[in-house]
Formats: sequence, structure tokens, C-alpha cells
Amino acid sequence: MSNSSFEELLEKEGRLIYSNVGDSMRPLIRQGRDLLVIERPSGRLKKYDVPLYRRDSGQYVLHRVVKVRENDYVLRGDNRLHRETGITDRHVVGVLTAVIRDGKELSMSGFGYRLRVRLWCGFYPLRAVVLKGIRVLKRKMRKK
Repeated sequence: MSNSSFEELLEKEGRLIYSNVGDSMRPLIRQGRDLLVIERPSGRLKKYDVPLYRRDSGQYVLHRVVKVRENDYVLRGDNRLHRETGITDRHVVGVLTAVIRDGKELSMSGFGYRLRVRLWCGFYPLRAVVLKGIRVLKRKMRKK
């Protein structure tokens, strides 16, 4: 990719296809294996949308909307415990519309995907306990 920003590429091409770095959206997105299809948002985001946004630091992030508030969004990676607040429409560059996995395009608007997301997010309290437990065990194992 050239030195163009994601914003410039979306403006020019209308959509952006790229591979991510990081595991914050696992299991939805597999680092280095899946391709992400990002398009410009049309209006305000909705709960469960996955925006590509640019933090004030300049860092690009792809996390899920867990709450829509009047002036901002609350976001969290599917594989993260902590929420991020203060992300506004001015930060949003695009929104994930599909994942290309093993050559097949998986739409983010399909019934099966929407059901999985609601279940995944609905079980967050249980997942949070499990993730915290795993992290505590890993720390104890490293100390041995």
C-alpha cells in the first residue's frame, strides 16, 4: 500500500480491502489470514457495527460498537475487556461490511453473523470472567 491514508483510499476507491494487525477482534477476525472490507459509513453507527476509527493519537483501530450514545460511541474489541469511550463520528473512517475468509466473502449483514454477534456480546459477562481467569493463570505460570 502507498503512503495514502485510509481516509484518502476510501474517498478515492469507495471501499478498502486490507489485512489487519492485532488480535483484539478475535474470533471474528483472524490476524494475517482474513481480509477486511471497509466502506464509508452512511449515517450514524448502530450497536454491533464494527467501525474503523482513528484515535486522536493517529492510531487506526477496528472495534465493535457496544453502545450508541447521543454524542459518542462506546466501543470494545471482541477479545478485550475494557471499553473505549469518547469516539465520535469525526473519528470514524469507515465501517466493516464483510470479511473475506478462505476466499469466501462473509457479509456483516447476514442473519447468521448477526445472531453470532448478539450471542457473543450477550455472553460478555461470562467471557470477561473467563478471560480474566486465563490472564491470571498465564501470569502465575510465567512466575514459576
